[in-house]
Amino acid sequence: MSTNIPEVKLGIVAVSRDCFPIALSTQRRKNIVAAYPGELYECPITVENENDALRAVADVTAAGCNALVVFLGNFGPETPETLIAQKFDGPCMYVSAAEGDGDMINGRGDAYCGMLNCSYNLGMRHLKGYIPEYPVGTKDDICKMIAEFVPIARAIIGVKNLKIITFGPRPQDFFACNAPIRGLYELGVEIEENSELDLLVSYKAHAGDPRISAVCAEMAAEMGEGRYFPEMNERLAQFELTLLDWADAHKGARKYVAFANKCWPAFPEAFGFEPCYVNSRLAARGIPVACEVDIYGALSEYIGACVTNDAVTLLDINNSVPGYIYDEDIKGKFDYRLTDTFMGFHCGNTPECKMCESRAIKYQLIQHRLLEPEGSDPDFTRGTLEGDIAPGDITFYRLQCDSEGKLRSYVAEGQVLPVATRSFGGIGIFAIPEMGRFYRHVLIQKRYPHHGAVAFAHCGKALFEVLKYLGVQDIAYNQPKSLPYATENPWA
Repeated sequence: MSTNIPEVKLGIVAVSRDCFPIALSTQRRKNIVAAYPGELYECPITVENENDALRAVADVTAAGCNALVVFLGNFGPETPETLIAQKFDGPCMYVSAAEGDGDMINGRGDAYCGMLNCSYNLGMRHLKGYIPEYPVGTKDDICKMIAEFVPIARAIIGVKNLKIITFGPRPQDFFACNAPIRGLYELGVEIEENSELDLLVSYKAHAGDPRISAVCAEMAAEMGEGRYFPEMNERLAQFELTLLDWADAHKGARKYVAFANKCWPAFPEAFGFEPCYVNSRLAARGIPVACEVDIYGALSEYIGACVTNDAVTLLDINNSVPGYIYDEDIKGKFDYRLTDTFMGFHCGNTPECKMCESRAIKYQLIQHRLLEPEGSDPDFTRGTLEGDIAPGDITFYRLQCDSEGKLRSYVAEGQVLPVATRSFGGIGIFAIPEMGRFYRHVLIQKRYPHHGAVAFAHCGKALFEVLKYLGVQDIAYNQPKSLPYATENPWA
């Protein structure tokens, strides 16, 4: 999708306890490699001791691997197998072999038991290893686990190598977008904070850039005639190049970049446009640009982009669905109550590939009311990408550092309904099972901000595993009615 999203190169290392036949691990490893449909580098060293572990890590590193499958083909050596996670610069998944491919005297591997000791040793050394829900299986089972590990590894690699670049402080009264820096450092994310003036100076320096015409042509082809303002394209293209050049020049020691930029109230008047459409284009390329300097919103978006290898967006959990829309278009047609639904909205930052055919570049109605003369035609408040968001599966989620410095998160799967919003902005009617209870006892109770990241797929399982691997202990979800929240009144 983008050079801003990691490419995972997986390797597999088999380990063997020296009192078990090494052939058990070696052959079982070969069987997995032969069965796996994707690229999987096979380390030829079967690890029995510490020196083997060092040689195996050197081998997979030389082969360009950035994620590892550590396979317990038998019981496995506790110290060497955990040293692999310590010495390898990338995420490691630990899985083990199920019995059944040999006799139960000389062909029994006891990896079911060995996985317990492996986990115990990882914990004693304070090492991170990804262990699937049920980490024991046949070669076909292991292949499925490896396939599910790829998006998880991609997100972990991305976060570890991410820099978030910001421009401007959050707008007044948007304290919900606070971003304690400590949480970013705990996750391994770098941060660079700049002034809006820095961005304006760089934007002006890009006037007349010879690349602008090509970007304008690309924008026109993307939107289609009659769906954009031709006289504004040059300004928008100039801004897009400004952000891309800044990202390249300021990555520093990091490989990947996300932005969290101030976009109102001063921005449109100073720059001559709203930045939303440009933000949407960068998001489509795997470079999220979070609105209103929402740093953890940008981080959340980036994690989702890595997991899905697709475009994501950031939306306000904005307004309830009117009863008349629910009665006309939802009730009896979809298995949702009114309180399961809400509208997700932002001014126009959702990538055009995730919007209905009616999408077009328009103006920001709220900013027009606020910043331009009453009764005047929109001028510098133009530049939003508006229309209904296309129906389909979604995952609504967020990783946040709260005001006390604690990392917490939520994940909820649902869908965008094929129902017209009759409203403005980039907007959709979302449905999440038990949303009303989730809204009250997670979003409100745990004081989450109004922004949520949206991945356009059901990827809750992978997101949950990523957040768990990153050390987030509070991972909330939309609990079924049979499972009350701790703060839920049983007599309500």
